Amino acid sequence: MCGISGIIGNNSNTNVLSKMIETQKHRGPDSSGKYVKKGVCLGHNRLSIIDLSEAANQPFIDTTERYILVFNGEIYNYLELKAELDYNFKTNSDTEVLLAAYIKWGKECLHKLNGMFSFAIWDSFERKLFTARDRFGVKPFYYHFSKNTFYFASEIKTLHVAGFKKTPNEKVWANYFVYGSYGMPNETFWEEIHQLPGGHTLEFENNQIKIEKWYVFEKEIKKHQKRKNYDEVKSVYTALLKDSIQLRFRSDVPVGFNVSGGLDSSALLAFVNLLGEDKSKINAYTFYTDDERYDELPWVEEMISLTKNPLQKVLLQAKEVKELSEKINKFQDEPFGGIPTLAYSKIFQKAREDGVLVLLDGQGMDEQWAGYDYYVKKSGSLIQGVNKSPFRKNVLSDYLLNLAEKPDYPKPFKDDLLNLQFRDLFYTKIPRALRFNDRVSMANSTELREPFLDYRLVELAFSQPIEYKIKAGIQKSMLREIVSEYLSDSISYAPKRPLQTPQREWLTEELKEFVSSEINEIENSKFENWFDIKELKQEYKNFLDGDNDSSFHIWQWVNFNMLNK
Repeated sequence: MCGISGIIGNNSNTNVLSKMIETQKHRGPDSSGKYVKKGVCLGHNRLSIIDLSEAANQPFIDTTERYILVFNGEIYNYLELKAELDYNFKTNSDTEVLLAAYIKWGKECLHKLNGMFSFAIWDSFERKLFTARDRFGVKPFYYHFSKNTFYFASEIKTLHVAGFKKTPNEKVWANYFVYGSYGMPNETFWEEIHQLPGGHTLEFENNQIKIEKWYVFEKEIKKHQKRKNYDEVKSVYTALLKDSIQLRFRSDVPVGFNVSGGLDSSALLAFVNLLGEDKSKINAYTFYTDDERYDELPWVEEMISLTKNPLQKVLLQAKEVKELSEKINKFQDEPFGGIPTLAYSKIFQKAREDGVLVLLDGQGMDEQWAGYDYYVKKSGSLIQGVNKSPFRKNVLSDYLLNLAEKPDYPKPFKDDLLNLQFRDLFYTKIPRALRFNDRVSMANSTELREPFLDYRLVELAFSQPIEYKIKAGIQKSMLREIVSEYLSDSISYAPKRPLQTPQREWLTEELKEFVSSEINEIENSKFENWFDIKELKQEYKNFLDGDNDSSFHIWQWVNFNMLNK
């Protein structure tokens, strides 16, 4: 896991590159490096995970000195690819394997990679930059182009440090407030800062940007949709799940995993403990708030009692929220998911303190196995478990409301359920969660891996008929059957529980002064014209008076003010 940055063009500047590298130091504290030639500046921050030697530092240059690579992520199947390549390897790193794969296969190498990645390769002979992002966009890639110069980085703030003003993208903000959208895959919340969507490549040559989609999910699904026997699918999926987790344990530093009381974490726990590794050396991490209404600690402890992994319990208290919010806002650059994200950040902090630099996570099962309640209701909702709209567009001015435009997500499948799953995989749930998670893990210089987003698992599960996913009203049916072979039915067949904290209660009570201060600042800010201040204050009063089915809108306003100070 690392941070990458670069400047290609007439205005390439070593001093600016140095600032960019320094800004992303948290992403890679172990070393930093530069490649500087006329018109080309490439930067790298390294968090050493595989091949800890200095020989694997970046920017990485091939033996001919034609290709220069900066790479953020991991190629999990690098050993298998290495065996296919006729190349004089100098390191034991996945970095060198990636570069060798590109040299041999060109952009077609992407289809051979099983991993999370965002990388840039400069071809010094053709004077061309090739960049790519993994299938689901686990690793970030942001860019800016102006004055015949192309800038890129792993984080938005890095481009702001390069000299581009932090100007809000009003349309994206409007859609966030009205529809809960975090932007389309190519958008950010800031003007002139763009995002390369997951599963895409970008080439920069002769001052021209060319973006192409290399991972066409719909086509891959068609390959799987020939109906398979239920038991066959179950067997194949189980084998792939084992392999996915095994691959993500490849590391030269300690590996642990995050666990909650839900089914997905249960599956992760069960299969981690099938690896044959010494359980005493594989830490499990969870958070709690000392509020039995929300804490999943009893379920977590029940699961861990079966596997005997060391359990590291991390407490989040209301008194920590203000300071943590200020910290995490600086790393997120864009709105994030509220107090659960703050709790998550403490897990990574604890893991780092323990010397556990890699954590596995359970993200992705709901989207592939139809786990959210609105999949059954086919409501089109974006938020699990709410009874009414969590948005309050009445607090917005006519000016901002007129900018809002309901996102129109593609519907490439005939089945409505598949289209909802597709939306959540590529446009809503997963992109949002991956951004949150990347920033909170990297803020603490730790690597997060997502075994359930192995493309082989996603494609196989997604393509199955609805009766394999939902049976007798039970969601994620096949997955539950798989997990029940390793854990108790009380865990495997527990109902879906959204990851929660006492956010509503804390924002109403212990954090009332903090929230009130942030909301009051909006009235006297340069964004006053975005809001109907009278309505805003009334909705806040309503919340304090008990209209708190959801606290999402309150967090929106707090988060907005903190990001725009």
